[in-house]
Amino acid sequence: MAQCEAKTKSGRRCHKVAMSDDRFCRSHQGSFDQKSSGLTIATGVGSVIGHALAPGVGLFVGGAFGYLFGKTSQENEMAKKKVFVSFDFDNDRMLKTFIIGQSKLPDSPFEIVDLSLKEAAPEKDWERKADAAIARSDLVLVLVGPHTWKAQGVLKEIRMARARNIKIIQMIGYKAGNYTRVPDAGQLYRWSWDNLKNLLAS
Repeated sequence: MAQCEAKTKSGRRCHKVAMSDDRFCRSHQGSFDQKSSGLTIATGVGSVIGHALAPGVGLFVGGAFGYLFGKTSQENEMAKKKVFVSFDFDNDRMLKTFIIGQSKLPDSPFEIVDLSLKEAAPEKDWERKADAAIARSDLVLVLVGPHTWKAQGVLKEIRMARARNIKIIQMIGYKAGNYTRVPDAGQLYRWSWDNLKNLLAS
């Protein structure tokens, strides 16, 4: 399977698998055409407004301003990390409501690509679906509850992320209590909005 040809913000090549009949993964598919068309529109609008305000020179100044505005908007939009949320489906389903709510906040540095799936029947192909969702993600966020460290679905999702070299962060999903770190999922953090923003922004 071919690797995506897109570059990440840090300049490295995307590690995800390209879609069939395309050079890019699902995350980057069509993004280059959309970017260029968005910049063209922003530049054009800036040129028209600039020319109306100051004929001649305003055409170029307005165009440059429109281009910079479009570029900044794109960078802000691209800055959000795509996150797969892994949690103990049987015991901690309420946590997904909290994380979905936080992902919708105006200053959220992330968007949710997908969430843990129920590993039992009737979702017999849940592993294939989870692996595909993890492949589209920049990061896997494990929400830790009392039994997460031994939840088979979570452990499998962590192995999938490790196999794809996707970064993993685990956070305690509740305020009170002592929790066991999930094996091979990195350091365990307390869940706070500041912690979440800092960890996902890095």
